[in-house]
Amino acid sequence: MGTPLLWIGFNLFVLASIALDLGVFNRRLHKINLREAGFFTLLWVALSILFGLGILHYSGGQAGLEFFTGYLIEKALSVDNLFLFLVIFRTFAIDERLQHRMLEWGILGALVMRGAMILAGTELIQRFSWVLYGFGAFIVYAGIHMLFIKKEAIHPEQSFFFRFANKHLRITRDYQGEHFFVRSKGKMYATPLFLVLLVVELTDITLAIDSIPAIFGITQDPFIVYTSNVFAILGLRAMYFLLAGVLSRLRFLTVGLSFVLTFIGAKMIAHKWVDIPEHVSLLVVAGILLLALAASLLYPSRQPA
Repeated sequence: MGTPLLWIGFNLFVLASIALDLGVFNRRLHKINLREAGFFTLLWVALSILFGLGILHYSGGQAGLEFFTGYLIEKALSVDNLFLFLVIFRTFAIDERLQHRMLEWGILGALVMRGAMILAGTELIQRFSWVLYGFGAFIVYAGIHMLFIKKEAIHPEQSFFFRFANKHLRITRDYQGEHFFVRSKGKMYATPLFLVLLVVELTDITLAIDSIPAIFGITQDPFIVYTSNVFAILGLRAMYFLLAGVLSRLRFLTVGLSFVLTFIGAKMIAHKWVDIPEHVSLLVVAGILLLALAASLLYPSRQPA
């Protein structure tokens, strides 16, 4: 459904939003408080809903339901993945004033990488229809595998990538404010903050490997796949600061996402024989996530956040 004009207009909107965020609203480094985080979280959710209603109005109910289902899946996966960013920031002792800037630059990279992955996935599905079955099988595997991952046991500083970069780059001993690179004695040095940014980008690539195939189980329209992804990602920064204190208490969210991914993967594999309407998919996904959230609230984790 995406015409060249829509693609250009949407990407200009994204670039303008990021420029405003970096150059106006957050030009001065500061700690994001709950009020600010709550305002921007609600703003991005509202913009996402308005955009989905626009698709519903101009492109029909099928496209609108595909957008909202895809957005809901990507948003839920994003919330679950925020825990990984929390682990990264705590591991490397990133100042709270710098965390928003780190997420911003990380999101810029994520938009480029996910855009490329979506285009590649669309091309593969159009050329080789059997790829959809491969995606489905992978998503079922990812959903089951998600149940056995212990995120609190992840140590990003021990990863091969981090150790390789730390060994082969000239790195300053200490953080240098918000700078990724500094010049000293005529030589350019990367700061530890740059290494953390690389870890954030690499983490997002890993997470996208799960989330991008999942949304192809809802729609193969590249414009809907891309826009639902982008809206979920753009609201991620504010949501991180809103939920950072309670992320570890959403103990059943991962379980719910595991069932969601397994359902989407099974739908992709069986789509030739079983036609599940989009409104049913939306209800199933929303129902599973609401049950997971309710269970987390009723039976919260006793571990500290």
